[in-house]
Amino acid sequence: MQSGNMKAPAGAGSDAARGNQLDRVRRSQGEVWDIIIVGGGATGLGTAVDAASRGYRTLLLEAGDFASGTSSKATKLVHGGVRYLAQGRISMVREALRERDVLLRNAPHLAWPLGFVIPAYRPTDRLFYGIGLKIYDALAGGRGVGRSRLLSADETARALPNLNRSGLRGGVLYFDGQFDDAGLALALAGTAAANGGMLLNYVGVNGFLREGRGDGRIVGVVADDAETGERFRLRGRCIVNATGVWVDTLRKLDRADSLALLSPSQGTHLVLPRDFLPGEHALLVPRTEDGRVLFVVPWLGRTVVGTTDIPRPDVALHAPGAAHGDRGAAVPLPDEVDYLLRTVAPYLSGKPSRGDVLSAWAGLRPLLHDHSGSSGATAGLSREHVATVSASGLLTVTGGKWTTYRAMAEAVIDLAIAHRLLEPRACRTANLALDGPGRVPDAAGRPLGPVFDLTEAMVRNAVRTGHALTVEDVLARRHRALLLDARAAIDLAPRVAALIGQERGMNGDWVEGQVAAFRVEAAKYLVPASG
Repeated sequence: MQSGNMKAPAGAGSDAARGNQLDRVRRSQGEVWDIIIVGGGATGLGTAVDAASRGYRTLLLEAGDFASGTSSKATKLVHGGVRYLAQGRISMVREALRERDVLLRNAPHLAWPLGFVIPAYRPTDRLFYGIGLKIYDALAGGRGVGRSRLLSADETARALPNLNRSGLRGGVLYFDGQFDDAGLALALAGTAAANGGMLLNYVGVNGFLREGRGDGRIVGVVADDAETGERFRLRGRCIVNATGVWVDTLRKLDRADSLALLSPSQGTHLVLPRDFLPGEHALLVPRTEDGRVLFVVPWLGRTVVGTTDIPRPDVALHAPGAAHGDRGAAVPLPDEVDYLLRTVAPYLSGKPSRGDVLSAWAGLRPLLHDHSGSSGATAGLSREHVATVSASGLLTVTGGKWTTYRAMAEAVIDLAIAHRLLEPRACRTANLALDGPGRVPDAAGRPLGPVFDLTEAMVRNAVRTGHALTVEDVLARRHRALLLDARAAIDLAPRVAALIGQERGMNGDWVEGQVAAFRVEAAKYLVPASG
């Protein structure tokens, strides 16, 4: 690779590589893919890795950027779910703990153990939480990443230096995992490609090909490239709907009378300076006013507080042309910001305010719909996943969480085999190492701005090898600047846009348009000092 101080010739970067990919897809219109996966989030990318590693001819199409929806806006935790243990969902916790171990083994560069402290302020809390977490340890068995233990008040305060010590009686330390969600998504894309898969971002599926007329069996998809407007008619033996919170949109395209699978919810996170959690451990707030737990987590030199859980039925369905492409639907709401600040304040000696929030971001969760007729809080809806096959052969998968993405993907392919959409082949992902981000020789060069380590070489590498096409792709997912400090990311946008423009051979109007578009998007991450 050229050094970060050298200029690439116009058009020598991602556009040429992407053009080659589009040309391959264009030529494939007369052929049949084994599997076409719609959706490039955690579930779709995991399914692409599973399918490609089994040797199926695999194509994945994503309407936006990879992981540009919920999958890049997680709480950054790989965990069994201590809250689900309290709810008695033992099998769900056991599966998640097993998958936590798989991910820590297969991607140690992207996932690592993290200690969590639950402070105890009531006489019975320390014993109650301690017993529960010993059960958590037991469910992990030999796959545990550390044994839980009781802490004295002094030990708890040392583990969480900014903890409110008034009335503190001790705490409990336990271990789970943390990960880079967008980094893992890109690693999955790279692993699928390394195993022969074809993956394209900014190509949206807006219709199906069918046998005969009307409601015949689905035998392919109609897809449009967002940049050129070119339309592709692509045939596949198995079509997988893995569009996350937008799965019901494609299901309605399949059958207009399909019952909704989802009751989407929104989860918002706040990013604060590291001073609010200066130690190496995370804080778990065990009781919130809506019956959830709340995490305060160290992440990339900042402190992440999350998450909320509010119903968002308004984003369950979109018009077909916007299917799984409306990323602006999840915006932090003022009440969510205030809720997070209000909930965490009693646990911290230095209490955060709106003026301390560096960035706020929201993601939409694909929670399984409760058809019992009940309504209200989403905390009671299932975090488990479901996979179904329609009468016309559309395989839909939704629900679940990042921790169990691999098991979900395995279940999807096994279901396709059971329905004779694919020929039988064994799963290989339990012991499949995941590709890491490409190394940049001069990544330690001069940063583009005073806040982040982002260099010219990193930007060029994101465009050349990381599928990045826009400023948001770089500053939200290839680098996490937007999620860490929205104002600092806005300041970086002009230099990043100019570098992307050089790599892609774009003119000044394109660069200016990118900067303007990024400022509009980044404004959603800003929190005004007063609500």
